[in-house]
Amino acid sequence: MFNTLRIKLFTTLLIISFLSGCGVLAVGGVVAGATVMADRRTPAVQAIDKGIELEASNALAKRYGDDAHINVTSFNQKVLLTGEVKDADIKGQAGAYVKAMKNVRSVFNELIIGPNSSYTARANDTYLESKIKTQMIFTEKLPSNSMAIVAEGTSVYLMGILTQNEADLAKKIASNTNGVKEVYAYFDIISEAEKVRLEKQGKADESQPNTAPNQ
Repeated sequence: MFNTLRIKLFTTLLIISFLSGCGVLAVGGVVAGATVMADRRTPAVQAIDKGIELEASNALAKRYGDDAHINVTSFNQKVLLTGEVKDADIKGQAGAYVKAMKNVRSVFNELIIGPNSSYTARANDTYLESKIKTQMIFTEKLPSNSMAIVAEGTSVYLMGILTQNEADLAKKIASNTNGVKEVYAYFDIISEAEKVRLEKQGKADESQPNTAPNQ
């Protein structure tokens, strides 16, 4: 078990290093602009999402301590909560706290009531996310930089700004990945015309409609 974990951690770090290396190599050239443009959120919304994640993560960690292990993922101001909490009260309170935060459009509370996950389980989640991310990066016509991928056990949660065809392809890739049993999508679905507009302007409309999750 220990050797298997070490192999997974090494592989994950290798993938992350490779992806980071691509970004570093691109900074000095034309590719850097293309990489930034691939994210269909405006730079302002990207900054807002990062701020939501940092603020919520720090606040919830201070509030609940060892009674919860909460991951906060924000994409296009839609927030996904995953992880574990001690009881239903904490789950409800955490969701309500994030929903009341400035700039948050909606909250998807997928927190599980139970003991905090082990470091081994979290390493497995990171490894699974890396596998899916890598497959999506090398899938033609799939804007991987305009998505967030979160793995919790055998469940995978996808967020992003995609056309219906892109969304279907992303769900298919995640579903076909070894170790995945369930895939949940929280996409903002855009038209092909909107996709063309975003590719020309390099930014997303900040008023995307909220869509219900689907499996």
